Amino acid sequence: MKNIVYFDLETKKLAAEVGGWDRKDEMLMSVGVLYISKYGEYRIYQENRVEEMIEEMKRADLVVGFNTIGFDYQVLKRYYMWDLGATLSSLDICEYFTSRMGHRIGLESIAQASFGVGKIAEGTDAVKWWREGKKSLVAEYCCFDVKVTKMVHEFGLENGFILYSDRQGKSQKFEVDWKV
Repeated sequence: MKNIVYFDLETKKLAAEVGGWDRKDEMLMSVGVLYISKYGEYRIYQENRVEEMIEEMKRADLVVGFNTIGFDYQVLKRYYMWDLGATLSSLDICEYFTSRMGHRIGLESIAQASFGVGKIAEGTDAVKWWREGKKSLVAEYCCFDVKVTKMVHEFGLENGFILYSDRQGKSQKFEVDWKV
């Protein structure tokens, strides 16, 4: 059985606070969450354990996330000198859709159409909660996004397609050819 690791992270700062989206590594990780299929468990990491989290990701046969290439791996450049996108075997679901459809589809759109669930908050809320000392709330939010990402990936593997809501709110079917 392959070891699939599902991944997401939250940051301590917003893009506007660090001088823009091209400085993601300055946003700093507040919380990172992995679901490690080999163990069947979630693991939560704060910034002081980021190296441990990256080492666990390196042991994965596949790391699955949503906007990992364009965002999460860029944040982690602060902590890891190599390009994680080139180092890790990864499936970035957001990039997968964007490269095939020509526009971005949000995790919320996929989750609503596929499972009838939406995100419980936004990334800006997680930054606010972190500053307020509500670390467990940030971890819960991040875990939920990892769970939804896992559900989307498993649904695509089992069915060969994903559902999403188009810009008019109509459910659409999109074929995927994900291999594990």
